[in-house]
Amino acid sequence: MKGDLSMESTVGDLAGILSGFALFSIVLVLFAIILIFKGIKVVPQSEEWTTERFGRYTRTLVPGLNLIIPFVDRIGAKMSLRETVLDVAEQEVITRDNAMVKVDGVVFFQVINASKAAYEVNDLRYAILNLTMTNIRTVLGSMDLDHMLSQRDEINERLLSVVDNAAQPWGVKITRIEIKDISPPRDLVDAMARQMKAERDKRATILDAEGERNAEILRAEGMKQAAILEAEGRKEAAFRDAEAREREAEAEGKATAMVSTAIAEGNVSAINYFVAQRYVEAIEKLSTAPNQRVILMPLEASNVIGALGGIAELAKETFGKDGGSTTLPGSPPSSNAARDGGPWDGKSE
Repeated sequence: MKGDLSMESTVGDLAGILSGFALFSIVLVLFAIILIFKGIKVVPQSEEWTTERFGRYTRTLVPGLNLIIPFVDRIGAKMSLRETVLDVAEQEVITRDNAMVKVDGVVFFQVINASKAAYEVNDLRYAILNLTMTNIRTVLGSMDLDHMLSQRDEINERLLSVVDNAAQPWGVKITRIEIKDISPPRDLVDAMARQMKAERDKRATILDAEGERNAEILRAEGMKQAAILEAEGRKEAAFRDAEAREREAEAEGKATAMVSTAIAEGNVSAINYFVAQRYVEAIEKLSTAPNQRVILMPLEASNVIGALGGIAELAKETFGKDGGSTTLPGSPPSSNAARDGGPWDGKSE
C-alpha cells in the first residue's frame, strides 16, 4: 500500500512539473511573438517615421519593412512626404498708399527631411501658416494698390522666395504660394471704377482729336493739291491767252501795216475801212455792255452812210479785177459811176 502511495505522489509531482513547464513555454512563446510584433515596423509609402531610443532620436524608418529593438526603441513622429495644402485665412492688409484690403491665399509645402520637420519646430503646420500670413502683410504692404491688383505673379514669386528660405531649417520645401483674392472696400472699388471710366473717356477724346487732326491734315493736303492744280491750270490758261493775244497782236500789226501801206500809196478807201471797223466795234461794245439797257446817241446819218460808203468802195476795189462798175446791193453808186452818167435809183442792175 505504501509503495502505491509513493508512486502516485511521484507521478503527481512529475505532472505538476510538466504542467508548470508547459505554462512557461506558452508564456515564453507568447512573449516572443509580442517581441517580434514590437520589433517589426512596416512603414507605408510616402511616409517616414522617426525612432527614439530612451527619448533620443536615433534614425528614420523609410517605407517598407523595418526592425527596431522592442521596449528600447519607439516610434517618435510619423511624417507624410506628400504635398500638403494649407488654407491661409483672410486678413486685412494696409498698402503703401494707405488702402485697406482683405487678402487670403493657399500654401503648398512638402516635407523633405522628416527628422527636422519633427524636431526643429514644435507645430509645423501652424508655423508655416503664421510665417505665410506675416510675409503676406509685409510684401503687400510695400506695394501700391494698383500694382498689387495687376501683379499677382510678382506677389506670388516674392512670397514663395521669402517663405521658402525661412522654412528651410524645418526640413520642408514650399512649392507654391497663391493669393486667392484681394478685396478692396466698396467705396474704393467705386472710385477705381470712376477712375477707369475717366481714363477710357480720356483715351476716347484723344483718339477723336487725333482723328480730327488727321482729317484736317488730309483736307489741307487735298486743298493744297487742288490749289496747285488750279494754279497750274491758270498758268496754262494765261500762257495760252498770252499766246492768243500775241498772235492777235501780230495779225493786228499785219493789218495795220497793210493799212499803212495803203495810206502811203494814197488809198483813201483803206482809211475809211479801218475807221469804220473801229467805229462799228465801239458801237457793238456799247450795245452789249451788261450795265446798259437803252442807249441814246445823237448820230448823223450822213456820217454813218459815208463810213459805209467807204467800206463799199474798198470792197469794190478789192473784188473788181478789171476796174468795172461792181457795186454792193443797196449801196450808192461810186464816183466813177456818176462820172459815167449812170443814174442811181437804189436798185441793183
